[in-house]
Order: sequence, then C-alpha cells, then structure tokens
Amino acid sequence: MLKANPSPMVDIVTREVRSRMMSGIRGKNTKPEMVVRKALHAAGFRYRLHDKRLPGNPDLVFPKYRAVVFVHGCFWHGHDCHLFRLPSTRSDFWCRKIAGNVERDRKAVQALENTGWRTGIIWECAVKGRTRLPIDTVLKNVEKWLSSVSSRLEVRGLV
Repeated sequence: MLKANPSPMVDIVTREVRSRMMSGIRGKNTKPEMVVRKALHAAGFRYRLHDKRLPGNPDLVFPKYRAVVFVHGCFWHGHDCHLFRLPSTRSDFWCRKIAGNVERDRKAVQALENTGWRTGIIWECAVKGRTRLPIDTVLKNVEKWLSSVSSRLEVRGLV
C-alpha cells in the first residue's frame, strides 16, 4: 500500500527547519475541508465542527442524521491516489507515521459505528488536484447519503 517515491530527492532544508515546517501543517480548517463545509452550508445543511466528544474528532457532525464526515488529506491518511507519495527520505518513519494514522482512522470509524453513528469520508483528491470532482457532485453524494440509511460514505477523486 505505502510505496516509496522512486526518485529520491535531497532535502534543501535542514532537519530542524523541515520539522518546523511540517509541524505548521494544520489538521483542522484545511482548504479541502473548507470547500466541503461551504458547499454543505450553502445547501442548507447545519453541522457541528470537530466534536471532541466523538472518537476521531470528526470534521463535520450532523446530529440530525446521526452522521459524521471526515475530510481526509490523501498524504496524511495514506490514500492510494496521485496526491500520495511516500517520501524517499526517512521512509521507515513516514511509513510508520501514516500506517498509525490509518489504524487510528479505522479504530475511530469502528467506535463511531459501534455507538450508532454513520461515517463518511471525503478524500482530498475529490476536491483538489487533477482527479477532483465538481463540488456539486461531491455535494450530491453527501446529500444522498445523509438522507439514506447507508452506514458509510466514501467520496474519492476520479480514477
């Protein structure tokens, strides 16, 4: 699943600078999340944000529908798409880091479903990059799922 980048690149910054840069990457209010939130709000959906009382701190919580949505970054959550490339430097570290994120995601979804919540995942590649879908398509998928009884939703970019 996790494949190293075939052409190794030498990092042009020090390890300390790279660490500082990586620590500045946000986990909340990311651009893909904001695109999804704005579209759903404009369509009349109301939700809570990042509810810490729920496993995994879902990005969007729809209590009315007993549903949650995660907007996952393809790199950080190990999605098999064009936006994910395992770095060639410190590959073991990144492999463990991303595998840990994937396992944590799996446990959060399982815990949510065990308590009666329906779970949706919208991948970054669905709203960004060359495989992105029109936002109306993403919105229709979420709307259809919220009004259904289906327990899971996954929206990914075009293959």
